[in-house]
Amino acid sequence: MSAAERAREQLVSWPDLTSCQSSCGTGFALCTDGGEIVHFHRGPQVDVQLTRAAIARHDERLRESSAVRLHADSGWVTVLVECDTDIDLLSTLVSVALQAHGAQRPAPAATPCNLHRTTILRPEAPPRTTETRRTLLGLRRRGIVRPGHAA
Repeated sequence: MSAAERAREQLVSWPDLTSCQSSCGTGFALCTDGGEIVHFHRGPQVDVQLTRAAIARHDERLRESSAVRLHADSGWVTVLVECDTDIDLLSTLVSVALQAHGAQRPAPAATPCNLHRTTILRPEAPPRTTETRRTLLGLRRRGIVRPGHAA
């Protein structure tokens, strides 16, 4: 049994979630009284409707996880559930989603999940060196400044 299947078995037992037909027509969905909240697609891919507000609140943490995929203009996040740690992450995100949906009254309008989205937002790589250091390294490569000498 895959990690995603184990996660699905675990989440189905939650009292606030019920099985429902996925609006995208693919896979298995879980709903709450506010609508669809989780889609299990093929393989390890699971979409969770956090809401845009919750994504904005947790953006930095979401971007730190290699298992989370963010998509432009979507209230859904994609989680790649491949191990027990990913199951824990998915459970946490579903809990956040339930809180986010419960806090929104009236219920948020249904939006499509991330099944066919291809744009994935990842954080920009932090600069490795300062501009001064980069210049110094470039000069060393050209033999203008030798290692151990001040520029």
